[in-house]
Amino acid sequence: MQSEIAQRLKLRYSPIAILFTNEKPQGSLEFKEGKWGCVAAMLTAAAKGRRAVFSRNTFGCEGGGIGLGLLNEYSEGMEYFLSTGKAGLTPVEGIREPEGFKKTPELAKAWMESVPSIDVAEQYIVFKPLAEVEDQEEPKVVVFYANPDQLTALVVLANYGRPGHDNVIAPFGAGCQTACLFPGSEADEERPRAVIGMTDISVRPRIDADLLSFSMPYAMFKEMEDNVPGSFLDRHEWKQIAERIPG
Repeated sequence: MQSEIAQRLKLRYSPIAILFTNEKPQGSLEFKEGKWGCVAAMLTAAAKGRRAVFSRNTFGCEGGGIGLGLLNEYSEGMEYFLSTGKAGLTPVEGIREPEGFKKTPELAKAWMESVPSIDVAEQYIVFKPLAEVEDQEEPKVVVFYANPDQLTALVVLANYGRPGHDNVIAPFGAGCQTACLFPGSEADEERPRAVIGMTDISVRPRIDADLLSFSMPYAMFKEMEDNVPGSFLDRHEWKQIAERIPG
């Protein structure tokens, strides 16, 4: 499956398809059962041409399990790791010290309770380059890695064929939540929105410094693809910007 958007914007990496499936692709990257790993790093690997697969036993970390929709609850005490810490609290694998992402445990707890959930009935979640998606497959979510100029175009295109000004959101959350969970939950909405992500400080070292993610439900991806011809992407102002994006 090709993307005219990706070609027009001269994306550095391939768009990534996120699929829910009962068929485990052979030769894919996968975390060992019970071992810690970062889902965002797997997303980057998929952008560079690899495939990655996750199951309910191989999602890497608790945040990754929730970010993929394979877990629906945080473990007890997680609000302290997200905020101020707490004396005597057992360390969480992959978190060396309290992260300070929320001012108080109470705010962290309220945020945890606000995170959406999705119903994943399938056994596996797969990340792979969009170009490798076969005709009979339908991704749940499509993810782009974009620099500021490319992100600007994606935000404009997401709003191009719709009323209003809020067809793109940038929620606070883990990198994997903004790439999979949030756009996955948007897929069930009457007017799904795209999600700007990878603003998670803990995953930024695994992503090029000038890139963020732009994730959208598959139906919205198709809508945006259909809106490319005749849009601002054919006009002079965008072409001026496109000239400075490395090819």
